[in-house]
Amino acid sequence: MSAPVPQDDIADAAEPGDVAEIERALSRVAHLLTRFRQHDRTVIAAGVPVDRAAVPLLRALAEHGPMRPGELAARLAVEAPHVTRQVQRLDRAGYVELLPDPDDGRCRLVGLSGPGLRAVESIRASGRRWISEALADWSPGDRERLAGLVHRMMDDFEAHSGHTEPGRG
Repeated sequence: MSAPVPQDDIADAAEPGDVAEIERALSRVAHLLTRFRQHDRTVIAAGVPVDRAAVPLLRALAEHGPMRPGELAARLAVEAPHVTRQVQRLDRAGYVELLPDPDDGRCRLVGLSGPGLRAVESIRASGRRWISEALADWSPGDRERLAGLVHRMMDDFEAHSGHTEPGRG
């Protein structure tokens, strides 16, 4: 059992108020976006019956095109078996298709099917509607500034963490 940390040491380690408020706000955003009910509302409004783990996979395929399962796992920062299970479910549901890899005939690429692309478009539209409704009282300029600052923040966070999305930053 370790000794309690003296209060003076805690005070010295405290971040400036603006950084603490940013962390607090981001924690609230993360909590809201990861709640099951929020996911359920989004996919129900979109008419797309998929679980939470499927949405980032579908979005990655929509943004980056067909790729090998291992590349998809790396892009999503998850283990390969997780991607394999999701791909199998999404294939059975008709949202993805397995394609021959033009670089290696022994491998397959995972790509969106027509219904998969429509599902992603519906999920994105549902998310945009939710954001639009939530920020209805904001001016277009405020929404534009928020978008710019969030992109800038994410670019800096990704650079700081050593992870940069292709095509960003």
